[in-house]
Amino acid sequence: MSALKTYYYNEVIPKLMETFKYKNTMQVPKLSKLVLNIGLGEAIQNIKLLDGATAELKIIAGQQPVVTRAKKSIAAFKLRTGMPIGCMVTLRRNRMYDFYQKLVNVALPRVRDFRGLSGKAFDGHGNYTLGIKEHIIFPEIDYDKIDRINGLNISVVTTAQTDREGKELLALLGMPFRN
Repeated sequence: MSALKTYYYNEVIPKLMETFKYKNTMQVPKLSKLVLNIGLGEAIQNIKLLDGATAELKIIAGQQPVVTRAKKSIAAFKLRTGMPIGCMVTLRRNRMYDFYQKLVNVALPRVRDFRGLSGKAFDGHGNYTLGIKEHIIFPEIDYDKIDRINGLNISVVTTAQTDREGKELLALLGMPFRN
């Protein structure tokens, strides 16, 4: 079991039960999955960009990404249904905890001028999404071997019912919120 998962069971669950007055430990919110997504609109013109992004996402996540395809045709963007426009990975269980720990303790402190994350990016059901402008903040990525810097969206999906519960869970798990 990962160190973060052990910390969750030993430290976070009792604090959340005390804060929100849960009667049962099964009511306590927990992380259910992390979804990493790289959207590449430029892949319409140059399909090779998708191969590089897929390889880099595989290195970051430690799991093979899935190529995402366009759901609708948009003439203004020269986009047709079924064209590849990005890649994504869904992390669960131990890989999710390991990646979350790496994100909070290693990658986010490497962001230039980092003052904490906004606490307002919750969706109303306790799930949090953050965007990273440069995927090179992850230590696995060798700066000399990449062809271009991509953005990366990370969605943290929890079992929390409200944003307040979700924010408290992520804060106790080490997410650096500024407000």
